[in-house]
Amino acid sequence: MTGGGPRDRVIDATLRLAARREFSDVTLSDIALEAGVSLADLRELFPSKGAIMGAFSRRIDREVLDAQPKEPSHEPARERLYDVLRRRLDALEPHREALASVSRWAASDPLTAAALNRETVNSMRYMLEAADVDSEGPVGSLKLQGLALAWSRVLEDWFAGDIHDALSTLDRELTRGERYVDRAEDFARLTRPFYSFAQSLFGWRPRRGRDHDDDSGHPHARA
Repeated sequence: MTGGGPRDRVIDATLRLAARREFSDVTLSDIALEAGVSLADLRELFPSKGAIMGAFSRRIDREVLDAQPKEPSHEPARERLYDVLRRRLDALEPHREALASVSRWAASDPLTAAALNRETVNSMRYMLEAADVDSEGPVGSLKLQGLALAWSRVLEDWFAGDIHDALSTLDRELTRGERYVDRAEDFARLTRPFYSFAQSLFGWRPRRGRDHDDDSGHPHARA
């Protein structure tokens, strides 16, 4: 869903420019001019091109989640997740050329690629939640990163072909991922008694990291 506020105008302007030419050639000044805002105002809204694309990703998250059926589905988890990600592809379809340009730009910069992967992992967390699939704990972390990698393959085939190619890849990747997760869950069940024993014997507790989902997470998002 596109609003009329300055943040949405900047996001839309960025996508239009990325669709017209290589995103690596698009400057922040170009974006400000296209969006009809001053460069100073753009700086207040977004610190980098990567931050703009992160905001776009969260806007797509919102569109997919707003379309989530209110009644719970009784389909298997794999089918629920397929439906959620198919809706995500549908939401992205109008922006395919722009996102292909952004993907080429990110591939040339490892720091940018890592930051966009982080945005993808955060999005996949909510896609799993929408499909009522657990994403907590060690196995949940495996699901998240595995799904982010699978999604990158889906997008590669989408850029190279069309949405039907992407959906075929999505179906194949979810089937493969389901097998890996089943093995990981079996391993987790087998090792849980040893994990509990180590906790009780040594008083050991896992350290928890913080995962922020905001513009400042991008490596280029700081002044």
